[in-house]
Amino acid sequence: MKLYANQWGQGQDVISLHGLFGSQQNLGTLNRSLAKEFRVHGLDVRNHGRSPHSDEMNYKLMAQDVIEYFDDRELHTVDLLAHSMGGKIAMTIALLVPERIRKLVVMDIAPVEYDHKCDDVLDGLSAIDLDAIKKRSDADTMLAPFVQNSDIRLFLLKNLYRDKNGSYQWLFNLKSIQENYYEIVKSPSSDQVFEGDTLFLKGEDSYYILPEHEGAVLSLFPNATVEVVLGAGHWLHAQQPEMVFNSINKFLKS
Repeated sequence: MKLYANQWGQGQDVISLHGLFGSQQNLGTLNRSLAKEFRVHGLDVRNHGRSPHSDEMNYKLMAQDVIEYFDDRELHTVDLLAHSMGGKIAMTIALLVPERIRKLVVMDIAPVEYDHKCDDVLDGLSAIDLDAIKKRSDADTMLAPFVQNSDIRLFLLKNLYRDKNGSYQWLFNLKSIQENYYEIVKSPSSDQVFEGDTLFLKGEDSYYILPEHEGAVLSLFPNATVEVVLGAGHWLHAQQPEMVFNSINKFLKS
C-alpha cells in the first residue's frame, strides 16, 4: 500500500508514525522541530489520514506498508519515531528488518497485549450519525456520553471533514478499525530481537508502560532504556513538547 507522507528537513532519515485514530498532523510540531537537524518523514498509516483504506489491518501489514515506503524512496537505514499504535508498528518493523533501523524511539506503548481500552471510543464514534451533523459541535454532543474527556473528543473530531457534497465524513476507516480492533490490541510477535539502540518514553501519569512490562520490553529490545516524562499522560508529545523533543533529539544524535 502506498502511504501518504510529508517530508521536512535534511539529514539522517527519521520515519514518524502516529497512533490510533490519528494522523501525521498529531506529531507535526515534534516532526518540524526535529527537521532542523534530520530529514523527517511523517506518514499516515493505512486506514488513517490521507492514506488508503483497507478491510485488512494488522501489525505485519502496517509494517510492510512502511517498509514499502522505505523501498520506494531507497531509504536504506532509518530511525523510527512512533507513538502508541504507531509504536507497535515501529517495533514490528525493527523486528522484521533490524538491519535497516539505526535507532528506535517508542512513545508510551509497550510490546504487550492490552485490554480493550477504546471500546467506549468505538461505541461513541459509531453512535455519531454523520447524516444528521450540521456542524462539528453536533458530533461533539453525540460523542460526549461515551467519551467524557473533552480533549480526547477534540482529538477524535479532528478526523471529520466535509466531502465534495458538503457532507461530513471520517478520515479514518471506522469500519475496518472496529472489525480489526482485536489485532490492534495485540503485542508485536517475533522470534527475532532488535539489538539496536532503543528509547521508550513513558508518560508519568500513563498506564501504557508499567513496571511489569519490563520483561517484555527487554526480551525483544535488549538495549532499550526507559525515560519517564514528568507531568504527562499518554499524549506526552502534546503535554510536554519541549521535554519530549529534548529527549528524542539527544538520543538520535548520540
